[in-house]
Amino acid sequence: MDLDELRTLLARHARPDMTTAIDGVLVSKVEQPTPPSSSMSGTVLALIAQGAKRIALGDRVYEYRAGQYLLASVDMPITGHFTEASPERPAMGFGLVLHPATVAELLLQAAPGDLPPTGGTPSGMAVSDAPDALVDAVIRLLRLLDQPRDMAVLAPLIKREILWRVITGEQGAVVRQLGLADSGLTHIARAVRWIRDHYAQSFRVEDVAQLSGMSASAFYRNFQAVTAMSPIQFQKQIRLQEARLLLATHPNDVTGVGYSVGYDSPSQFSREYRRQFGAPPSEDAARLRGSTPRTAPALV
Repeated sequence: MDLDELRTLLARHARPDMTTAIDGVLVSKVEQPTPPSSSMSGTVLALIAQGAKRIALGDRVYEYRAGQYLLASVDMPITGHFTEASPERPAMGFGLVLHPATVAELLLQAAPGDLPPTGGTPSGMAVSDAPDALVDAVIRLLRLLDQPRDMAVLAPLIKREILWRVITGEQGAVVRQLGLADSGLTHIARAVRWIRDHYAQSFRVEDVAQLSGMSASAFYRNFQAVTAMSPIQFQKQIRLQEARLLLATHPNDVTGVGYSVGYDSPSQFSREYRRQFGAPPSEDAARLRGSTPRTAPALV
């Protein structure tokens, strides 16, 4: 696999916010190893052209490096950092945001027998070596950034090709379930969205399972398979990440922030915050002051 042209294109088009002129296409360039930071994964395909990154999801750890790609089919709280990067050899990556409707459309167009059966509920995250055909399609897509006249017509076609390569590839089950309306992953994604929207509320797992159309036991088992966390652990991760975002703009109101994200006990909030981010809320807030929260998927 020749990644030289991919690295050249990524270096030329990298911007601080990772966005490009092609909707849903992201480009990253990092010139030094980064400390672990918590954020949301996004639903995304992330292909590394140079360097390496490590992602922790619950009790699972994923590492991917040059020539490998990572898939996230559910937007999940993760901790990640670049482990190999330098000014001479920066870490560089390509990202493509995944949309359930686009996946569903491709699945409907596929002929019977084109896709292997999907058994059970896969993890919401997976790593694989990138086949040459996938890398070639990514390179052709990035070339369009230098060909504005062709971009509007050809970019959607090549994005579909990239998605097809992934759907029919080694980790295709992770993405295929994203587009299946009645898949286990879709039911869990519905629960994930509910917890994210109501993270400050206490809830019973049985009630969220009912919302997802599953029995409590099946829901708990599938939720852990997808997210590597229990529903309550997932909620705690969301609460702490939301608290960190709030502290960036309200650094002098640690107690108020803790209450706003659902903590009744300031001491418990401080203890769990420190365990998650390595510093108590007040100290971390001072570091965060003036920083800009990350909005792009954190896997690229």
